[in-house]
Amino acid sequence: MSSCKGPKENVHNKARTSPYPGSKVERSKVPNDKVDWSTKWEEYSPVEYTARSVLAGPQWADPEIGAKKFSPKFNEKDGQVERKSQSGLYQVENGRPRNPMGRTGIAGRGLLGRWGPNHAADPLITRWKRDSSGNKVAHPVSGKNLLQFIAIKRKDCGEWAIPGGMVDPGEKLSAALKREFSEEALNSLQKSDAEKEEMEKQLNRLFNQDHFVVYKGYVDDPRNTDNAWMETEAVNYHDESGETMDNLQLEAGDDAGKVKWVDIGEKLKLYASHADFVRLVAEKREAHWSEDPFVGCHSVAGIKE
Repeated sequence: MSSCKGPKENVHNKARTSPYPGSKVERSKVPNDKVDWSTKWEEYSPVEYTARSVLAGPQWADPEIGAKKFSPKFNEKDGQVERKSQSGLYQVENGRPRNPMGRTGIAGRGLLGRWGPNHAADPLITRWKRDSSGNKVAHPVSGKNLLQFIAIKRKDCGEWAIPGGMVDPGEKLSAALKREFSEEALNSLQKSDAEKEEMEKQLNRLFNQDHFVVYKGYVDDPRNTDNAWMETEAVNYHDESGETMDNLQLEAGDDAGKVKWVDIGEKLKLYASHADFVRLVAEKREAHWSEDPFVGCHSVAGIKE
């Protein structure tokens, strides 16, 4: 369920949780009044942690700061790697980029490959919930029509989420959105060439339909550290008639354990800031969100609309 907390509290809840994902590492505790870098805190001593999987040097990860032939150009496009933040310029101290939203209790990169911003794409696919006769279903209390979205259950943490993932170096956002959705919600990596071709036709219909950018910027993510953080562009593609998605069979693949259509409402518990994104879509589409007509909070990750 989304909450209406202050900007720094809202962006740094999950980014201050322990243990750090996939480890037993405990973050140094950062109280709410010490999150902001502008608040002096000479005793601050974050735990240094970068996962072995990152230090092993896979293609998707940067080398360590100070490594030979590694001179990253922060705050700009660095070859094929986008190091600009969607939140504006960020500080670089002692060669390391500094999380623009504040302290997290961990230095290094944790599970994230890039120093600084790590860019993701989150395709939020929606349709109206319909009865057996094809009529839209309204919520019995609010009277507003029920919207559904495609959710996946993440293998890494077991939480339900919007399908999505990292944007590859040099990859266009539109291509990343389509690729991530097809890999996680349609299991495209395991399909034959003929199946992929038919899937591509339907996906082109869907991704050429009515859509809007739900959110673009920093994400409160449990993997964030003082020197590496997640940013995303969440885009809603709405299948108004529901016919396009009827021709595509949901099948979990890649990082997803399960996939299904989920009714949208305020009781949703989703990964990272995903519940906030879903709420914004419900508001934009004038669909049901809450049984209380006065419930509403118009900010995500500390950035007001």
